[in-house]
Amino acid sequence: MAVSVFDLFSVGIGPSSSHTVGPMRAAARFVTRLTQLGLLGSVTRMRVELYGSLGATGAGHGTVAAVVLGLAGADPETVDPADVDHRLREVRSQARLPLADGPVIDFDIDADISLSVQRLDFHSNGMAFEALGAGGDVLDRRIYFSVGGGAVVDEAEAGTPPAAAAEVPFPFDTAKELVALARDRGCSIAAVMADNERALARHPDLRGAVLRIWSVMQQCVTAGLAHRGVLPGGLDVRRRAGQLAAQLAAHPGDPLYALDWVTVYALAVNEENAAGGRVVTAPTNGAAGVIPAVLHYYRRFVSGADDDGVVQFLLTAAAIGVLFKANASISGAEVGCQGEVGSACSMAAAGLTAVLGGSAAQVENAAEIGIEHNLGLTCDLVKGLVQIPCIERNAVAAVKAITAARMALRGDGSHFVSLDTAIKTMRETGADMADKYKETALGGLALNVVEC
Repeated sequence: MAVSVFDLFSVGIGPSSSHTVGPMRAAARFVTRLTQLGLLGSVTRMRVELYGSLGATGAGHGTVAAVVLGLAGADPETVDPADVDHRLREVRSQARLPLADGPVIDFDIDADISLSVQRLDFHSNGMAFEALGAGGDVLDRRIYFSVGGGAVVDEAEAGTPPAAAAEVPFPFDTAKELVALARDRGCSIAAVMADNERALARHPDLRGAVLRIWSVMQQCVTAGLAHRGVLPGGLDVRRRAGQLAAQLAAHPGDPLYALDWVTVYALAVNEENAAGGRVVTAPTNGAAGVIPAVLHYYRRFVSGADDDGVVQFLLTAAAIGVLFKANASISGAEVGCQGEVGSACSMAAAGLTAVLGGSAAQVENAAEIGIEHNLGLTCDLVKGLVQIPCIERNAVAAVKAITAARMALRGDGSHFVSLDTAIKTMRETGADMADKYKETALGGLALNVVEC
């Protein structure tokens, strides 16, 4: 299917697009399916099984809460993050769950949601939903997969060839084709993406919808800077963004002042994500801080920066994201963190290069630098929480994206390794990577960091 800007940048809640946003959407889809089949009114109980990475790290990623809220009709874009814990406690204490537009059923969270490290064939993020009737008979059962960035497919969609892509005026499957389209039309990569996006007609006002994404990114940074204290989950990781921002404001003379702010912006977003706050998947929650941090750098420290530049940045980044999603993966459970932070770094480098006046070839060069130096990056989050090393990793990747853009802008766009080759390498590296390094918390730092 054609990938939209709004498939790559969507509003949700933390801490994970694949483990929180996706399962919430899957649960809601199952309830909708029951309604369409005329079965919802007969449901007396639900059972949910989480497999693979969802089973291994679902507790730390808020997957259980996401499933409960999704069954109750919550949507990741509109659910109040501050209300999640209260609603979960209420269901747990009463052992009752109001299904969306349906009956209130008996529901024991600990008994009716089971976690298994067994991996289903199609994808590591698998989940099965089962609706039971009054006599305990199974009314319906459906398997869903959270495939990265909050996207969900069911077992039928997973088992059939991809549907024909929606008609767009300027289709591209590779970076080489994308650069050629921009060159031959005498336009930017952002313009190519904009024309295709208008054909998809996801939003009548493309510019306004893209700027809304930017607005949510700004709100997330503001919230992250305002909050203090310790992040939930038991690691006792302290929020640092607000304190660091205060220190920077008091000492503006450092030669690397701007880059220090990039670090602060990224930390603010990912601390907010780790706390379950409102974020934009960019292209995932685990990598949600990279693109907003570089965009804040552009708006604050680049002369002449404006909203038109923000739109160009995000459309350019999205075009690069399309290539990763189509030709490799943005799922940490599938290819490791190279698919999350690596993709985000590449997308941010491309966007910044574009708004700084780079050609399509220079944009492709910057994107390649961004991913090449994240190849092999593992997803080995400690205690299954999107905190260590995820929060700092976003800050490092944001600075790396700026470096990649500046390197590309100093050249003419020619370079030895193509972006297409780097993406292919990322896919192959992910296939070779042991599962313990792919969002299971069974290897790397997750295994070697001893909790005190």
